[in-house]
Amino acid sequence: MKTSNHLKSILTVIALASCCFIKAQGITLSGLDPSRFNAVIDGKSTALYVLTNDKGNEACITNYGARLVSLMEPNWNGRMEDMVLGYDNVMDYHTKGQNFGATVGRYIGRIVGPRMTIDGKTHKLQENGKGVISHGGRPGFADRVWDVVSYSRQKLVLRYVSPDGENGFPGELTTTLTYALRDDGALGIDFKAVTTKATVVNLANHSFFNISGNPERTVETQSLWIDSKKIATYDKNKNVTGEFLDVRQTPFDFHKPHQIGERINEDNPQLKVTGGYDHAFSLSHGGDLSRPAAILYDAQSGRALTVYTTEPAIQVYTGNGLKGSQVGKKGVVYKKRCAICLETLHYADSPNRPQFPSTLLRPGQTYHSHTVFVFSTDPPLIMKSEKKD
Repeated sequence: MKTSNHLKSILTVIALASCCFIKAQGITLSGLDPSRFNAVIDGKSTALYVLTNDKGNEACITNYGARLVSLMEPNWNGRMEDMVLGYDNVMDYHTKGQNFGATVGRYIGRIVGPRMTIDGKTHKLQENGKGVISHGGRPGFADRVWDVVSYSRQKLVLRYVSPDGENGFPGELTTTLTYALRDDGALGIDFKAVTTKATVVNLANHSFFNISGNPERTVETQSLWIDSKKIATYDKNKNVTGEFLDVRQTPFDFHKPHQIGERINEDNPQLKVTGGYDHAFSLSHGGDLSRPAAILYDAQSGRALTVYTTEPAIQVYTGNGLKGSQVGKKGVVYKKRCAICLETLHYADSPNRPQFPSTLLRPGQTYHSHTVFVFSTDPPLIMKSEKKD
């Protein structure tokens, strides 16, 4: 009897595993073929991992760069559409050098010098030829194959161990990333990291959103609200100055929501540096995960995206550098301002700017950053009501 029950248990496990395997091999709701994400890069296997819930939401993630590949959310009449830009195969991510959906680290943004000093010791970092290290150098976390720690229907846990000295950063850094698709369709992104030596950490997800569900449409007609009174300013080389600009009476004031394109081309020194929005907005909510940091609204689809985060800032990038040179999922050509990035993070060059919140991590401490992207077709009252098509 015991043997029979044991055999039944084994068969049940095999059956469940087979169902999961078959499901993972089928075309996803977003139209992806998982087999096109099966490869070996730098001696490690890549794959596509599909998260689903009972409401029909779907999030597809690859362990190459711990990237969000697709995210299906309903519009006002229930039609599921993909919210993020990306490619339909892993080799395009590997060869085309774009951060679509990527986990960027070990330090997103620029560190000038490129160097930093910790406990009196100066660390020379990898240089990109312009006197800075950008997004943690190359190869960075977006270029690495992450290990899968666990995988279930609504949760994927990934891990990357960055060796001591990688791109000049001290300490072996072990980063654990959890993607969680909630029952309501919200996507949680949770980072934790520990180190063997004092180092700096600034991790973020770099998804390019177009919540209209149609990446051939510009995001300039979408409305944005940000809980911010100031931005970190750039010099002419797009390096942070260490100073903040009060957003009042400037194109950067999103305290009252307005369309992204309304002021994006104004004659403003900061807009000229970046050719549009690409700035770190200092959040007034002080890392309170219960308060919204930003809200994006698309009147035509009726979708709203609300961002919650523990981070002190949100980098708003309006796809100014997309110029039609990348062909993404379903053969769509990604043109200028067809997406917006809402990267929750610390400020660039914080290791050399004591006036910024610290990004220092010491042995025995745990870095923790949590962001939730919440989708709705019932936008918050703060967003202006607009007629749907």
